[in-house]
Amino acid sequence: MTGVERKRILVVDDNAGNLKLFTLLLASPRHDVRTAMSAEEALEVLGSFQPDLMILDVQMPHLDGLELTRRLKADPLRRAIPILVVTAYAMKGDEDRVRAAGADGYISKPVDKKAFRQMVAEFLNEGDG
Repeated sequence: MTGVERKRILVVDDNAGNLKLFTLLLASPRHDVRTAMSAEEALEVLGSFQPDLMILDVQMPHLDGLELTRRLKADPLRRAIPILVVTAYAMKGDEDRVRAAGADGYISKPVDKKAFRQMVAEFLNEGDG
């Protein structure tokens, strides 16, 4: 792809299978996808990689996805990064909690692949994805 800047995506999930699934769903010459298996690792990656979109799991050990979202949204250098939370939390009120933490989008697991791709495309302004 010459002349077109690739969109940078950081996927954070402590489950290797989920990371593989999301990486496959995001596979495109238009995307530069990086992964992290913890919120702490994600913060390290952010030291040298400025994503156009972050995709976060909520349930992670130590620092969970909601706390990571709060920290990023409180950081003037990172608050503009859109955050899409992908979580098994799908009960009434869970989306409200996710959005209250500062997330820009919410999708529940198991992930509907078409809806996931469409939401990512919208965040990245890629038209129909």
